[in-house]
Amino acid sequence: MKAMRIVSEQNGDGGSLELTRTPRPVPQHREVLIQVVAAGVNRADVMQRQGNYPPPPGASELPGLEVSGRIAALGPGCDSDELPIGLEVCALLTGGGYAEYAAVPVDHVLPVPAGLSLPEAAALPEVACTVWSNLVMEAGLSRGETVLIHGGSSGIGTLAIQVASSLGARVIVTAGSQEKLRACAELGAEVLINYRDEDFVEKVKSATEGRGADVILDVVGAKYLEQNVRALAPDGRLVVIGLIGGRRAEVDLGALLVKRGRIIATSLRSRSDEAKSTIVRQTREALWDAFGPDQADPMRLIVHSRYPLEDAAQAHHEMETSTHIGKILLDVSS
Repeated sequence: MKAMRIVSEQNGDGGSLELTRTPRPVPQHREVLIQVVAAGVNRADVMQRQGNYPPPPGASELPGLEVSGRIAALGPGCDSDELPIGLEVCALLTGGGYAEYAAVPVDHVLPVPAGLSLPEAAALPEVACTVWSNLVMEAGLSRGETVLIHGGSSGIGTLAIQVASSLGARVIVTAGSQEKLRACAELGAEVLINYRDEDFVEKVKSATEGRGADVILDVVGAKYLEQNVRALAPDGRLVVIGLIGGRRAEVDLGALLVKRGRIIATSLRSRSDEAKSTIVRQTREALWDAFGPDQADPMRLIVHSRYPLEDAAQAHHEMETSTHIGKILLDVSS
């Protein structure tokens, strides 16, 4: 099969992407083989290419954490009545999505939501599972609370705004341009902060009468740690899901103690298959019907651009320049 692999550079500056041919994976016990139609591009893929996010032991070395496509084969222990050959699905992967075929645990396979095309569905599994597991399962965001979402115009951010709004939370976002902030407002964000020229701590405090945000969803990491702690409300929860701004920083534990604040650091990819199965199931139950055209106000999946698999390097460049709003997809096959 065709696949896009990461080739390490000799100068230590990470790696590049190269189209190659590699053996088609064989589905193992309780796995299915998906003929991939499209794959989502995620920040984690870029980090893996750069050498900063290696796959967990036993996972495919190929990048790609979410795909959509059709069931091509079933491994032992799978039910052909439940997952017939040719069924259109999307799936959460630990790796291997940048390829014509991917083997996936059966419990990580999801139906294509009503209202989405098969290629569009590739943009959903990683984002939806990340948003639901962190905002709800980890942070316990609830009606009447305030959430600060950093990177509100990203794939994760655009869905997180909608999920938080649907829960009855007040949404504050940061983004780097007025165009991106307008997109966030259209999705339900109430307070808009341009992080390039505004102090988000001051803006959050002003918008909450000095109280702060009950939940902060952060993709930046070290660069924002001290500010995030200052922006937290009493009993607030800071959920760190990315390290764009570095890995190491100091934190004032006294400030955290006074607020009874919590810092939660999570990674979806490194969880066990069983833990991810629970997240997939709960995410499907909570969100899948929300995309249906019969909903009064259906959730929107924002796809910014699509590239052929062969142009994955261009997709990564667009991700790195942060010029996109929503998701970037790779078209793998028709």
